[in-house]
Amino acid sequence: MNDFEDISLYKEGGDVGIVEFKDYFCNTPLRFKLGGELQSFNIRYETYGRLNEDKSNAILVCHALTGDHHCAGVNSLEDRKSGWWNNIIGSGKPLDTNKYFIICSNCIGGCRGTTGPVSINPATNQRYNLTFPAVTIQDMVAAQERLITHLGINKLKMVIGGSMGGMQVLQWAIDFPDRVERACALATTSRQNAQAIAFNEVGRSAIMQDPIWEGGNYALERVPSVGLGIARMMAHITYLSDIGMEGKFGRDHRRISGEEIFKPSFEVENYLHHQGQSFVNRFDANTYLYFTRALDLFDLRLNGGSLESAFKDVMAKFLVVGFTSDWLFPPAQNREIVKALLRIGKTASYAEIESELGHDSFLIHSPKLYKLIEYFLND
Repeated sequence: MNDFEDISLYKEGGDVGIVEFKDYFCNTPLRFKLGGELQSFNIRYETYGRLNEDKSNAILVCHALTGDHHCAGVNSLEDRKSGWWNNIIGSGKPLDTNKYFIICSNCIGGCRGTTGPVSINPATNQRYNLTFPAVTIQDMVAAQERLITHLGINKLKMVIGGSMGGMQVLQWAIDFPDRVERACALATTSRQNAQAIAFNEVGRSAIMQDPIWEGGNYALERVPSVGLGIARMMAHITYLSDIGMEGKFGRDHRRISGEEIFKPSFEVENYLHHQGQSFVNRFDANTYLYFTRALDLFDLRLNGGSLESAFKDVMAKFLVVGFTSDWLFPPAQNREIVKALLRIGKTASYAEIESELGHDSFLIHSPKLYKLIEYFLND
């Protein structure tokens, strides 16, 4: 049995501890792929570990649709929550802060400190709302590149992310080929299929048909919580798997009377309502619209091209990981990325991890994934 198979050899590392976010304010205009521009913008980010003298140990972490810059440690200035990838970043962990300088920023168009629809437009002194430029994955990467340049980093040791973060990884390798040494994309795709686009449209419709939405001009004290909550509930179902949900919830429920017939009584119902409500408390409805549309529009075969032509100039080594129970971005969509890279002679590897946890498998404790990332970094 080799080290990868013997996952018991993996040892838990230490946490990052208390962290504080930082803000980078860029005065250079940012032009968006689909039109429009920002004369200036802010990027909120966090860093973990130390940048070495020659600045060769930097790793960029790209967040998924509902993530943000806080991926490790515990907030000192916000809600004191642990980071969304705390299990993978820290001393002795796969993204080892004793070795690497880890960076994670909130994407442009976001609602967690980076300039987005909820931000104030300095030209009008009002929130941007739907006057904010349409956002693409390319725009997210372009804004991140400004931050990396600001930090004085010429080449990233690795860019890593899952789902929407994986799309950013691929875009980084394409748009800035000489600035990425390794690209690690998890549970992602080169373009969404019709089913994924359909789920996003249902979520957007729930938000836009909420009367509180008011064409995107809702008051922050009275947000379209019903629509946004339903959108989150719908999306969260796609992040799980049938087997995983059955194992976690089954048909567990409480007894109800006839008068309570339509009140949630099954555990899975209560779970989804909890997810919807907690999401409303931390995420902006307009950002959800912008980010889900960016997902829909992402297509590395745009204008009739091929994956091979999209990847023709990449220089990075690739690791792409799929998860067996992911039906949102299934393994076949991850495999085809590596196949295209190999057909044109690029250095790429594919790994498939058996998991019952669905699309969210890349976020959850996975010693096999940890060993893969460690091997990839130390290759």
